[in-house]
Amino acid sequence: MPPEAGRGRAPNIRDVAAIAGVSYQTVSRVLNGSEKIRPETKQRVLEAIEESGFRPNQAARALVTSRSRTIGVLSTHQYAHYGPQTMVHAMEVAADLAGYRLALVTTGSTPETIAAALERLVSQAVEALIVVAPKVSVFEAIEDSSLDLPLVTLDSSIHNKRPGRAHSFAVDQYEGARMATRHLIELGHRSIIHVAGPQDWIEADERMQGFLFELGEKDLPVRAPILGELSADFGYRAGVELVRRRDFSAVFAANDQMALGLLHAFRDEGLSVPHDVSVVGFDDIPDAAHYLPPLTTVRQDFAAVGRRSVELVIGELDQGRPGSVEFIRPTLMVRESTAPPTAGWR
Repeated sequence: MPPEAGRGRAPNIRDVAAIAGVSYQTVSRVLNGSEKIRPETKQRVLEAIEESGFRPNQAARALVTSRSRTIGVLSTHQYAHYGPQTMVHAMEVAADLAGYRLALVTTGSTPETIAAALERLVSQAVEALIVVAPKVSVFEAIEDSSLDLPLVTLDSSIHNKRPGRAHSFAVDQYEGARMATRHLIELGHRSIIHVAGPQDWIEADERMQGFLFELGEKDLPVRAPILGELSADFGYRAGVELVRRRDFSAVFAANDQMALGLLHAFRDEGLSVPHDVSVVGFDDIPDAAHYLPPLTTVRQDFAAVGRRSVELVIGELDQGRPGSVEFIRPTLMVRESTAPPTAGWR
């Protein structure tokens, strides 16, 4: 046994790999019953598992049945937000009904933290992976790994690179942004600002692309989006800065939290929403209908995304095919934060 494993630390998958003289991905494939492993390699790994004392519950079960019936879920530290929480809860219900369980791991943005998160999932003998962290850095880390599992990514990107073996599924972010922008244009707004999320977030980039496309379709002036965190604090700071410019009549925010900050800033700066400026958000979190004023926003069916993502991976695991993949169309929820522009604010 590696000496460090004997000093109070339970042996892990890397200890097994070191003893067997293979990669930890090879150990994972043995635990998952992969038929691509040579018999002599599998035997070395099994002997190393016995020698090291490595016995996670799910991995031990996989050794006997060749099935852990565990689906890995990779999320980010923003898991506490309403959308990811709702999706993961729906995944748990759908997985349980089908006789599967979830293994949830959160990750940061650096290659090291993403690799460590993937290793934790591999150590639990997951049979498939759902990525609820649609960031470019996460996709790059997965692509650089030798992970050999069915993979579903929850994004609707048509512009960004994702791992070639991945199935993508989500609410259509691009179309949702077009709907929000079109709503403002149809009200008569011509000077529209987009407060966008970080561009490493694929969903934020899709919303920005949809916004820019819709303005271009109507031959309206395009101003550089304001990029920042998907938070109310950033929305507030952006709102204060925008009031100093006074060259717009409407704002499309990348999510409802940003929109909340904008509403707060505009109120503090003496502007009336929607009389002086219209605001549209994205997500339709439960609180959005109770903002002051109630927020016009784009609704995502997060629960449907969670359920369908589990159905996709189980279809591939149990039937060898994921089934059809169709994006969910978002819904524009028109409330009291938007109205036609008044004179002087067009």
